Amino acid sequence: MRELIGNPSFKADMAYTPARAYTDDVGHHRVIDEMWTADWWGEKQKVLPKGAMIAPIILASDKTSLSQFQGDKSAWPVYMSIGNIAKAKRRQASARQTRVYPILAAYVTDFPEQCLCLVAADERGDGLDSAMCDPESTKDVLQRCKNGQHPPEFEENGLCAIYKPFWADMPHADIFLVFTPDLLHQVHKGVFKDHLIKWCLQIISEEEMDAHFKAIPDYPGLCCFKKGISTVKQWTGREHKEMQRVFIVHVLVITQSILDFSYYAQLQIHTADSLEALQSALAVFHANKDILKDLAIREHFNIPKLHQLSHYVQSITLFGAADGFNTELPECLHIDFAKDAYCASNKCNYEEQMVFWLQRQDAVFLHNVRRVSKDRTPVHPCQSVQKIVTAHGTTDFLPALQHFLHKNLSNCMLVPGLQDHFDIYCQVVIVVPPDLQSSDAPMRRRIRAMPERLASGQKPSCPAHFDMALTSDGVRVAQVRAILSLPRQFGTYSRAPAYNEWFTPFKQPDPSSQMRQLSHSTHQLHRNAAVIHVDDIVRLCHLIPKMGPSVDLRLRSVNAYEAVNDYYFNEFIDSEIFSACR
Repeated sequence: MRELIGNPSFKADMAYTPARAYTDDVGHHRVIDEMWTADWWGEKQKVLPKGAMIAPIILASDKTSLSQFQGDKSAWPVYMSIGNIAKAKRRQASARQTRVYPILAAYVTDFPEQCLCLVAADERGDGLDSAMCDPESTKDVLQRCKNGQHPPEFEENGLCAIYKPFWADMPHADIFLVFTPDLLHQVHKGVFKDHLIKWCLQIISEEEMDAHFKAIPDYPGLCCFKKGISTVKQWTGREHKEMQRVFIVHVLVITQSILDFSYYAQLQIHTADSLEALQSALAVFHANKDILKDLAIREHFNIPKLHQLSHYVQSITLFGAADGFNTELPECLHIDFAKDAYCASNKCNYEEQMVFWLQRQDAVFLHNVRRVSKDRTPVHPCQSVQKIVTAHGTTDFLPALQHFLHKNLSNCMLVPGLQDHFDIYCQVVIVVPPDLQSSDAPMRRRIRAMPERLASGQKPSCPAHFDMALTSDGVRVAQVRAILSLPRQFGTYSRAPAYNEWFTPFKQPDPSSQMRQLSHSTHQLHRNAAVIHVDDIVRLCHLIPKMGPSVDLRLRSVNAYEAVNDYYFNEFIDSEIFSACR
């Protein structure tokens, strides 16, 4: 802890006192993100001597296997950080992490469900506001059991015969409050993957679910399930989250409510409205979950991880946003601090060697600097109009370009024709200002306009990628088909143009899913298109085809934007879009 507080690299990311943050000057609209902006720190500060500084200890532990292919060597590493360090800094897997009062504030682990609160086993599936266990009462029960008594609370509360737990003498620590929300095991892997997916599979079958995922259009950075999901044997946390981005199954209201809860829970900054929406999403699930009983899919909902969701609002209010306590970080740290350390040992008395190796690594730790460069050279220079029309599907290229020139270069008397050639770019990078609820830094989003590439020699073929984008023209959706620069004969013009095909303005939300609907914009069965400025593109977006009660088995990721006319606007594709839509 002394090293963490004294590390000069954390100087700009440290807080020493509690604070309250508001979005307005008069202090009516509070926000909660870092631990020092939540309630727990301020409440503890009141009971300590004046001038005391709290160092909220954050522990994380999880069993990990050290042997890679054979053997039974395991370890239970315990990682420690402090809540004084900003969570963005704490989340960096490579970062080494007045009178100080260290207080156990948070314990990040994937096994707190059975001992957090006083709730009967047959009531875990109810939307109850259950009371948390009391540390003093628990210690009393353990002491009576140690003395040979048989208090009924010992079995009722699921206690074990550990008569002096590690937290027994920790001042100001409430072990039953310190277990913070675990997005990975409780939400992504737990309720979503282990339960919601199974329920939906029993309703629409594996074949239908696989067809749904095969038909999801491509999106930069999106994990494509080209063979569906039934053949995946080993799931990772990343794949759980990737599934949520495109899991639009309209058969259940509870599907929407679980997705809403997941995305609200992942926000980095909370307000009273977002916490109310988080609780409301869980209430919608509980109000509609009995449909699963009617369909004979569930007999009960006594699921510990489902019950744990009822404590999220309380925990966020006390300790800050849940993204600061995710178990994904400890699992990443296993590689750097457990598995690599074990591999560096001779496998005999390896614990001592692992500690020594980590001390050496810490002594030689250096910060790496990453540089990003941008290539401004066109990928396809001097392309003919006919080639652009054929490869990019820009059927109205010449009339759309002529209209663009007339509007923006009124002094240009030239009319574009088949004799002209244009430099073509395969993508444009849009830098989006950070949405503080979901990101700390500006986001770089690639918008691609790449035609199909046929196999040539050693190079395999590559399907076309024409991405969807939101434009500043009334916030409409367009498909970017070509990004170009004007040749010199049309004059000097610094703003790059792009050929887009329009979609209709948003229609009324779908009654069952409440998702925004839109379609290809057409005139006499011909798709409407226009050439606009690239800087009029606001950001990348994603659409999901309306597949109906049964998915057309011919529908695939590569043809979904061409074969279907009606779509849903996918507000779950990333947290920034989700925040903007709510």
